Amino acid sequence: QVQLVESGGGSVQAGESLRLSCVASGRNISGIAMAWFRQAPGKEREFVSGIGWSQGYTYYSDSVKGRFTISRDTAKNTVYLQMNNLKSEDTAVYYCAARRSVVPATQIKDFDNWGQGTRVTVSS
Repeated sequence: QVQLVESGGGSVQAGESLRLSCVASGRNISGIAMAWFRQAPGKEREFVSGIGWSQGYTYYSDSVKGRFTISRDTAKNTVYLQMNNLKSEDTAVYYCAARRSVVPATQIKDFDNWGQGTRVTVSS
């Protein structure tokens, strides 16, 4: 089991930036892949970005590519999501997720550990 705690959400204006953090704890977290998902009001949860904990490979949804950057600090057991040039459509609750596999994944069903979520509101 991997425990995840997100932070860094808030309210910003369109065009501004935010950085989300997700601290992971548990056994053998070196063999996991982590990801950020988001859920906007009235919509289904969707994949945003993922990263391999050990290998550091990254991947993004088309809607955030070029604006968001995922990274990790293995010494701090923390994954970050740097969100630049935020748009009103980025408004959502953002969730950190982890899976015990090094294979990249983008589907909710592939992740079995979730954080409690952090809210991001972008005003235009």
